[in-house]
Amino acid sequence: MSVRKGLVLDANILIRAVFGTRVRYILQTYDETTSFFSPEVCFDDARQYIPDVAARRKSMQGQG
Repeated sequence: MSVRKGLVLDANILIRAVFGTRVRYILQTYDETTSFFSPEVCFDDARQYIPDVAARRKSMQGQG
């Protein structure tokens, strides 16, 4: 029987998984061999900051 590894994700990693491709790719790659955990407070923080980050990214795209 193989032991499944675990990894705790903080709010920054959750946000990077939403907006980036590298973190999302890593999470998807290791999904079958790793259990991911995150406290509810990290999800709450991510939900709070995602709209602001999205707005800033959108305004930066218009500057190029």
